[in-house]
Amino acid sequence: MASPTSSVITLHINGEKYTLPVDHRTTLLDALRERLDLTGSKKGCDQGQCGACTVLLDGRRAVACLQLAVAAEGRDITTIEGVADGDRLHPVQQAFLDLDGFQCGYCTPGQICSAIGVIEEHAAGWPSAVTQDIRPEAQPPSLTADEIRERMSGNLCRCGAYVSIVEAVARAAGARPDEGRVPSAAAAKEAVA
Repeated sequence: MASPTSSVITLHINGEKYTLPVDHRTTLLDALRERLDLTGSKKGCDQGQCGACTVLLDGRRAVACLQLAVAAEGRDITTIEGVADGDRLHPVQQAFLDLDGFQCGYCTPGQICSAIGVIEEHAAGWPSAVTQDIRPEAQPPSLTADEIRERMSGNLCRCGAYVSIVEAVARAAGARPDEGRVPSAAAAKEAVA
């Protein structure tokens, strides 16, 4: 007996439930863009290399082009459309706007979703590849420009707005990457709340 190749799933996106039939091979990105008309997440490389399709799954960064829609069922999905609080921009969105953290804007939704994840990861004390001291008893790493660049390295910008992106992430986190300072974990969490 042949197994079915499609299912009816319910996705929890930006605080709302969406029930739809999908082929098991449908990526989360295609379900968002083609089936639910949530077009903020962009299809760049469609290979998980550019980060233009970054969304938050249960608060953690994920590239939607590599995530199957059926595997996202029951998880909390946040897209760029769900980041703001009504008419009030998320602090990361405001920082990108204030500091010109975008040029053409194509990569910006993925950059913003990734930045929100970066700030949360840093506030939780997660090290990155450039973190000097990763011992459990070490202090959280400073959110320096190098830390931000490393943590955001999965998001590419063909326009080259990286300097402004680093500044925007630092501002949203309450850090000053040029001086190597970092806010307390509570202040960083408050900045993204």
